[in-house]
Amino acid sequence: MYVCLCYAVTDTQIKEAVSQGDMSLADVKKRLGVGSQCGKCTKMASQIIERQLDVEPNYYEVA
Repeated sequence: MYVCLCYAVTDTQIKEAVSQGDMSLADVKKRLGVGSQCGKCTKMASQIIERQLDVEPNYYEVA
C-alpha cells in the first residue's frame, strides 16, 4: 500500500527501512523522503514504524 504519494513510498519500504536499522520517522525520512513534501503521510508512517519496531527485536538494546 502506498503511504507517501509524493515520493511513491510503500508500507513495505518503510518496514524494510526499520529492518535495516531506522528507528524513527526522522530516520525513515532521511532514507526514503517520507513526510518531507506535503506531510500528510507522517501519521501513517509513524504507526507503521512503531508496529514494525514492536515486531522486530532491537539487538542494540539487549546489552
